[in-house]
Amino acid sequence: MRLRVEFTTEPFDLEEAPAHAVAAREVIQKAQLDAVDVGPFGNTAEGEAGEVLGAVGALLRDALEAGATRVSLQVNVIGEDTP
Repeated sequence: MRLRVEFTTEPFDLEEAPAHAVAAREVIQKAQLDAVDVGPFGNTAEGEAGEVLGAVGALLRDALEAGATRVSLQVNVIGEDTP
């Protein structure tokens, strides 16, 4: 099964990326995921279920330890015909 995760971390800082945002992005970029899209207000990645779920756990832990007060995420099952 393939999954897509979309996430943001808060609080926002429009001047520079906060430590919690950097920590979350590093987890996703180091994971064995594909279709990674990192942006200033949201991030997405896709991959096999085990890899995505492992990355989500690490993302939550690292972002919260780095000062996030909220992590919003959505995980969707995707198929071959899913855009």
